[in-house]
Amino acid sequence: MIPIKPVTSGKSPATPVEAASAFLKPGALHLTALPPLSLYVHFPWCVRKCPYCDFNSHEVKNGFPEEEYLAALRSDLESALPLIWGRKVYTIFIGGGTPSLMSAAGLDRMMSDIRTLLPLDGAAEITMEANPGTFEAEKFKSYRASGINRLSIGIQSFNAHHLQALGRIHDEREARRAVEIAQANFDNFNLDLMYALPSQTLAEAREDVSTAIGFAPPHLSLYHLTLEPNTYFAKYPPVVPDDDTSAEMQDLIQQITSEAGYRHYEVSAYAKPHRQARHNLNYWEFGDYIGIGAGAHSKLSFPHRVVRQMRYKQPKTYMEQLKLGSQIQEEFEIARGDLGFEFMLNALRLTGGFDPNLFAERTGLTLNAIEKPLNEAETKGLLYRDYKLIRPTELGQRFLNDLQQMFLN
Repeated sequence: MIPIKPVTSGKSPATPVEAASAFLKPGALHLTALPPLSLYVHFPWCVRKCPYCDFNSHEVKNGFPEEEYLAALRSDLESALPLIWGRKVYTIFIGGGTPSLMSAAGLDRMMSDIRTLLPLDGAAEITMEANPGTFEAEKFKSYRASGINRLSIGIQSFNAHHLQALGRIHDEREARRAVEIAQANFDNFNLDLMYALPSQTLAEAREDVSTAIGFAPPHLSLYHLTLEPNTYFAKYPPVVPDDDTSAEMQDLIQQITSEAGYRHYEVSAYAKPHRQARHNLNYWEFGDYIGIGAGAHSKLSFPHRVVRQMRYKQPKTYMEQLKLGSQIQEEFEIARGDLGFEFMLNALRLTGGFDPNLFAERTGLTLNAIEKPLNEAETKGLLYRDYKLIRPTELGQRFLNDLQQMFLN
């Protein structure tokens, strides 16, 4: 990690143009082409904080400042434009929090601002996260009319007992109703489910996945519940299935989804043909993304360096700092020696692997930079490679964390 000293005049923060000029100076890399660019928009509020959630989300207690926040998002995007001049945006993801708390008029205003400021690809994938309990048929029709063409619905479970244990605000009836509304308005949507839940049995896991598949979603995201640090579950751990039962659930999910025509293309992602999440694929292939909103992260490539940024996390602080022109809390250039690990950390999540040429294209390095861990992983049976493909083996997928850490500098 190389901290970046912004170009400043006196004590004032660097202007966006000054910052962009600094990034364009000669550096340690030589990228022959810049990767595809995505936009991530963070909406930081939710009705209630779930006990397993470690995302940057904050409970709505007395409403939230929608107008002020939308104005801040536009200002944030405007300030970021010099970093991405001339680059087309291929995907947009509006995440949270619970973006579906936004009013239809607010979402329309935000999408209008984005289209005004950015050159969008004509076939751009525009995804919005939505949670049951916030679904209103007319509002989602308006979201679709505003340009949202893909929904990602946080179902987590169709079982009332497990929904209650997860602290979700919806019940099983609302979960099913949410999917029906999505089906009526969107031809492309994802269902998020979790497994290895507190006291969950193998039969209950099967029922959840089978119910989801019964709605014929183009895409499924199936996550193993993890007890993340700084969450309620980390402080008060629930009793969850043991490792053997969790592994059985994983095998069961693989079998059921495969039989239903879904391809397991990433650790937690299953898709019908040609329905992979293009936005997430760009992450996993070490593409670029500009992130706006409280706590949003960016990864941006320039001809001679790759830079990461993070906005201030607290919504109030973010909006205050934005008015001062200093909404970036952390900014650094990825060190040359860390690029191999950063690339592999993402790309090894793809079960089908990647073309070796992609490594050089996205990092500016040759494969020689990671030759030693490649050989070691191959010897241990965790990795398969030839001149056209590098991919984790089935064993490598089972022990993905160990495989990824082999590339840590």
